[in-house]
Amino acid sequence: MGILDVQVIKDFVKTCNDGWERNWHERNGGNLTYRMKKEEVEECKKYFTFDKEWVEMGVCAENMAGEFFISTGSGKYFRNVILAPQDNICIVEINDKGDSYRIVWGLEKGGVPTSEFPSHFMNHSVRAKATNGEYRVIYHAHTPSIIALTYVLPLEDKVFTRMLWQSATECVVVFPGGVGVVDWMVPGKSEIAMATSELMKKYDVAIWAHHGMFCSGPDFDSTFGLMHTIENAAAIYIRVLSTGKPILQTITDDDIRAIGKGFGLNINEEFLEN
Repeated sequence: MGILDVQVIKDFVKTCNDGWERNWHERNGGNLTYRMKKEEVEECKKYFTFDKEWVEMGVCAENMAGEFFISTGSGKYFRNVILAPQDNICIVEINDKGDSYRIVWGLEKGGVPTSEFPSHFMNHSVRAKATNGEYRVIYHAHTPSIIALTYVLPLEDKVFTRMLWQSATECVVVFPGGVGVVDWMVPGKSEIAMATSELMKKYDVAIWAHHGMFCSGPDFDSTFGLMHTIENAAAIYIRVLSTGKPILQTITDDDIRAIGKGFGLNINEEFLEN
């Protein structure tokens, strides 16, 4: 048995491949990170080496000090993760200040964690605080329907949330808190990391204009399912618009409230109008 047989590594690899098969990861697009549980670190630790240099991230989160993350590699293709995980993903350790990382496993043919690692790292910090440590996954993908809608809808949290809630009945069940939207910014920089983490103080999802989605969750299945639900709802909305016909009926605010009552949800009322 090797590290590739450890369940958390297998689950990480499967999620990467699921995203590839949904056509969300052209070339080297998108990235995935996971904050490991202590028992998972212990299971993998015998495969670690601790001789790499520390790399400063340009951001700092004290509550992430000493944590270990699994990450896709910068410039690596999601298509290749399932073929050679050891060359396309890595595990990194965070230093005791929460401002630097070092690779302890993976990327055997060279490389560094995803260029979006600072954004992921800050979002992990925020979501861990907001969920008492429950959330462990940050997933970024180039979801085409959501990207398309950032060209034609106002880049506002309320507009995108209402569009999604009204596009498919299960949406308000899956993300009753709504979604946030980030204006276009240069990816891979500390500025977009901070802007996204501000939104993730309130939401599980941040939509990046003309770029894709950031989703967070407690595990791989729920995080992938969240992104899948949103992308499908966006695709439905685009299909409705493409008919060129007027919308005769939709899911109303009262319908959304009824769903909330029926499922015992705490729906974000700031996105409802009457």
